[in-house]
Amino acid sequence: MKYSMDEVIQYTREEDVKFIRLAFCDVFGKQKNISIMPDELPRAFEYGIAFDASAIAGFGGETRSDLLLHPEPETLMPLPWRPEHGRVMQMFSGITRPDGSPFPCDTRNLLKKAAENARKAGYEFTFGAEQEFYLFNLEENGKPSKTPCDEAGYMDVAPEDHGENVRREICLTLEQMGIRPESSHHEEGPGQNEIDFRYSDALSAADQVMMFQRVVKTVAYRNGLFADFSPKPLENAPGNGFHINQSLRPNNDETVFRAMIAGILENVRAMTAFLNPTENSYLRLGRNKAPGYISWSAENRSQLVRIPAAVGEYRRAELRSPDPCANPYLAFALMICAGLSGIEKKLTLPPAADVNLYSLPPEGLKDYEKLPETFKEACAAASSSEFIKAHIPAEILAIYSV
Repeated sequence: MKYSMDEVIQYTREEDVKFIRLAFCDVFGKQKNISIMPDELPRAFEYGIAFDASAIAGFGGETRSDLLLHPEPETLMPLPWRPEHGRVMQMFSGITRPDGSPFPCDTRNLLKKAAENARKAGYEFTFGAEQEFYLFNLEENGKPSKTPCDEAGYMDVAPEDHGENVRREICLTLEQMGIRPESSHHEEGPGQNEIDFRYSDALSAADQVMMFQRVVKTVAYRNGLFADFSPKPLENAPGNGFHINQSLRPNNDETVFRAMIAGILENVRAMTAFLNPTENSYLRLGRNKAPGYISWSAENRSQLVRIPAAVGEYRRAELRSPDPCANPYLAFALMICAGLSGIEKKLTLPPAADVNLYSLPPEGLKDYEKLPETFKEACAAASSSEFIKAHIPAEILAIYSV
């Protein structure tokens, strides 16, 4: 349900809400929040709530540290793990400077602008997220270990699968928050799990990714476990992927759909620093079904872009290189911009790579361009890209440069 400002205020009075969390994230996608009391809501909606941004990664130093949070009432949702009496709600918030100008490092606003530019061009991009994570046992002192909660494999069931009840609790909690998971299962790695989401508009899908990680970590901890979303938690086991399914509306034009994918392939090397933003990310790429080359195919899971077997509104392109450390607002914004670029330039797709790139000999790989192999290489590709400079503010690009 989408709420207005007046409805939010009325809801807090009628539902015994005592704390409202104003949520946002830093440039790397780490969620932050400030809690306010219900009486502060009118001020928050009219003027914003000031906060000290000097200690937030990428938000600048002490010289211009004052920023304002502006809650968006349509994003109101409960936090079901908090007490029912004196309930806690959350709203995502926009960020401005004191003079009212948009804050350039507000990545959620970047996604809003990208989606609006797409609408002006006559298109809507929708996204469905698939995120993998490991469940590790906690040590006696409450700190995470590197001992997986089970030794189960791909799509195994209980009793081998020890994460079954945790995934169930995660999905039910998400439903209480108005977030719709589509499916869940055990992944290939020991203690590794995956939960997938039905497609949604770009901003809602990115918000759901932010809340998903928070719910998973909260539910896991309540069950004596630690949820690890890092790209490569275990050296000799599969990494965690963040597979992003991108659809295009109207979706009945094959040429436009293929041009969208071609735009992503053309720009993905420059985008990689934002899709894979840690050194650990590059221990995953090119191994255990994580792509290492720029290629596409239908259904083939060894490729960077896969077109699953689906029709109509479910037709989509799956980008398989991102990992869960990516800021979803930046990732989705860049994918929209790259897709639009391909459509506007009427790009054509190269031939499909209908081979298993993992088993192809070196001479067979020479025709495929590699993704960056280190974070430093990815940052250099981003810094030299006119596409990135056109769509990522200089303030953010400087943070990702090395």
